[in-house]
Amino acid sequence: MGLPVVLMPGPMNAAVAAGLDGHCELIRLWEEPDPDAVLAGRRDEIVAVATGGTTIDGPWLDRLPAVRLVASFGVGYDRIDAKAAAERGVIVTNTPGVLDDEVADTALGLLLMTVRELGQAERYLRAGKWADGTPYPLTRATMHGRRMGILGLGRIGQAIADRVEPFGITVAYHNRSPKDLPYRYYPTLLEMAADVDTLMIVIPGGPTTRHLVNAEVLKALGPDGILINVARGTVVDEQALVDALRTNTIQAAGLDVFEHEPNVHPDLLTLPNTVLLPHVGSATQPTRTAMANLVVQNLTHYLTRGTPLTPVPESTHLLK
Repeated sequence: MGLPVVLMPGPMNAAVAAGLDGHCELIRLWEEPDPDAVLAGRRDEIVAVATGGTTIDGPWLDRLPAVRLVASFGVGYDRIDAKAAAERGVIVTNTPGVLDDEVADTALGLLLMTVRELGQAERYLRAGKWADGTPYPLTRATMHGRRMGILGLGRIGQAIADRVEPFGITVAYHNRSPKDLPYRYYPTLLEMAADVDTLMIVIPGGPTTRHLVNAEVLKALGPDGILINVARGTVVDEQALVDALRTNTIQAAGLDVFEHEPNVHPDLLTLPNTVLLPHVGSATQPTRTAMANLVVQNLTHYLTRGTPLTPVPESTHLLK
């Protein structure tokens, strides 16, 4: 009997393929001259999928009836219809935990840059304006004493809370349900937004959270409000955010994610009260290698023992 067949629809971190060597036959679909012919010819052999960004829904899975595991690279898995997968008996895994600290560090850095206008100040210096004898204007806001509302207090949200508290920042949060944590819980996002001056977004993407942060929420955040998003761009109504920034409905925004990545709303690029990063929250070599290793561990554990290590919530009932 040959090795089990695993499909990789698109390029992934090289450590994934290296880690799977000897454990399976790996089909690198993007390298095939006729991908559709490969899928049709091997449809009854492919038992698992390793993916880093391919959209996988019910009809996609119907083309590969033998697939029983989709191992996703990343903590967010909004490109995978996990509910449709579960309905077909397919387990979906992600890579939680290994990137929490890196993303939390990025969130803290983005918050500092946005509050203290560090990116703008650097551009001011590079443009020679400081050398002309004009100091950079005093920033309107400070880190100390801010009131932060975290939208999505999971592992990453908790790591962010741990980092900001030493700044004297008061932490509150909104989740679907309260947790046993020493932070104030708000049952609605709107109520929390009206009571804080910093909104930190760490909630998963997908249809249920699309445009959760809308014009009404931004208005409630108010003219001293700062929005930071290190989650998914689709959580924020990007046009509403542009309008709020342009009219000073809120003070500023720091964004690592965007609604139509890698395309950024052109107005965000020109507004002076934005700090923009190209989705680099977990983008360090050590963290990406750790994520790749967890993808490999999920696949090999499933191929040898029938169960993966980190199934997403929609899949857990398939393991009972």
